[in-house]
Amino acid sequence: MKSFNAPKAYLLSMSVLSVLACNMPTAAIAGPGTLGSAASFGVFGGGAGMTNQGLYTVINGDIGTTADTTLVTGFHDLNAVFTETPMNIGTVNGTIHTAVAPAGSVPNAIAAAAALDIQSAYDSLSPAALPGGIDVSSLGGGAGELGNRTLTPGVYKSAPGTYAIQGGDLTLDAQGDPNAIFVFQMATSLLVGGPGAAFPQNVILVNGAQAKNVFWQVGSAATINAAGGGTMVGTIIASSGIATSTAGNVDVVTLNGRALALHASVTLVNTTINVPGVTAVPVEPPVVVVPPVVVPPIVPATPGVTVTGTQAADVVATAATGGNINVQNNGGHVAVTENGTGTINVLNNGQLLTVTNTGNGVVTINNTCTAAVTVTNTGNGNITVNATGLLPITLTYADGLDHVYP
Repeated sequence: MKSFNAPKAYLLSMSVLSVLACNMPTAAIAGPGTLGSAASFGVFGGGAGMTNQGLYTVINGDIGTTADTTLVTGFHDLNAVFTETPMNIGTVNGTIHTAVAPAGSVPNAIAAAAALDIQSAYDSLSPAALPGGIDVSSLGGGAGELGNRTLTPGVYKSAPGTYAIQGGDLTLDAQGDPNAIFVFQMATSLLVGGPGAAFPQNVILVNGAQAKNVFWQVGSAATINAAGGGTMVGTIIASSGIATSTAGNVDVVTLNGRALALHASVTLVNTTINVPGVTAVPVEPPVVVVPPVVVPPIVPATPGVTVTGTQAADVVATAATGGNINVQNNGGHVAVTENGTGTINVLNNGQLLTVTNTGNGVVTINNTCTAAVTVTNTGNGNITVNATGLLPITLTYADGLDHVYP
């Protein structure tokens, strides 16, 4: 039997429990917080799963949920990867159990059994099972505030219904008894860290106190060091969810214990969890074979075409892929065709001008000639025409973009 060093009121309640236990079969006698098949779990997300954010999360133990594998994100074990991304990788040096994982196991058998045992442990830590918990305000300081305290073994019940460790660390002194048990009961929430978001706090064990003998029975949700960093100790069993740190924090939160949620999810950000009594076996993530990416060859664009017309010559300029066309025409007819992505710049002081653009280029025409100009645009480029000639300009387009004329 694990022993308590506690005030008389608590010892009296334990005496009553001992008398009742004498009338039970030996197999039915279990200490408070006994986890049974869930003892190896560092994280349990009820039927809602668990999420990891960050690159530095390591669970030295098992994790589990009675939900489907789709509700496990950011983790891997030796068997499989569960929705990890390059920025969210959590290592489980144990086994991830879900309704269907690991592959080849009896569906949901282990996770469902763990859920029942966690609920039993939660009930065994409750005020109904362990009445007469100490109000810490009777020892001085504020009710519900555990920061800057040194406590001896016993059951502590929050008078306001919440517990917080703020403004300083909590020290648990076993007074030389390695079996000494600490139980903290609260009707609603547990908050570790602060005041404010920038001050992580710690639970410190001295004189033989052990993490395996510290229990937090949380009536709603637990938040552990939202700023990152700090060391928490003990098995946290929360009726609702459990969260450590906050997305974006790189300082690692350490939990020497467990984060077990009955009816909601567990969210970890860069957190190390060391399950008491579990020897970590490093796990390498499965090798994910990524097929090579085939990059099509790059076809260089056709170099720009530059043409200078004369009085006697007709000018024909064609760019089939991506080259630019620059035409200065002082002579005969000009025919320009652009099928690529280049731009067309035309200065026409000569005769007839025909421009066809079927690519994505931009057409700019400066026309001072007295002959007709015909422009056809079926691409995606814009056309700008500045005309000072005497004859009209015929402009046809089918791209739906803006055009300027004159």
